[in-house]
Amino acid sequence: MFFAVFVQGLALGLGLIVAIGAQNAFVLRQGLRREHVGSVVAFCALTDALLIAAGVMGMAQALADSAKLAQALALAGAAFLSFYGIQALHRARSPQHLQAAQGGAGLSHGAAVAQAAAFSLLNPHVYLDTVLLVGSIGAQQAADLRCWFVLGASTASIVWFGLLGFGARWLAPWFARQRAWQVLDALTGLTMCVLAALLLRHVGDGS
Repeated sequence: MFFAVFVQGLALGLGLIVAIGAQNAFVLRQGLRREHVGSVVAFCALTDALLIAAGVMGMAQALADSAKLAQALALAGAAFLSFYGIQALHRARSPQHLQAAQGGAGLSHGAAVAQAAAFSLLNPHVYLDTVLLVGSIGAQQAADLRCWFVLGASTASIVWFGLLGFGARWLAPWFARQRAWQVLDALTGLTMCVLAALLLRHVGDGS
């Protein structure tokens, strides 16, 4: 059972984090320039892990006091997942790509971490994704399985940022291909819709 919960957290984490955005482009840029890659990857991944854990544990405490709140948040989570899934499927129909410029002045270690912090913490969607959405879904798990869900979702961040940063020179041509992102978005959309269906089934079983 713990493995299934881990995979669910991993799939959800990957579905939310794998998208064209400023944070991903910055990590890819640092990887291409080979500048402070370890610090940038570690900061982004650790920030995600802390926000995910805070969301799951905080939501779990809130949901323990109200069955109706638990059901409402589960339904809201399913709605969010469906929305994300439909968005990803829509993006799959529209060619796009992710590129990161290699030019420009190099960043000091402090400046690189500061920019990573800005991209990670000043985007309101980060809190919607990690604290509210992942938190509410993770809190639906049994108490002894929540840590596995958090570990799965956090592993998604570690793997993704690690690939972007340390595999940048090999992956950059792939990320620049529109077809590759169409396939990735299609898989993301299907994953999100499946997770939404599983969450709705969980709500039905608990009602």
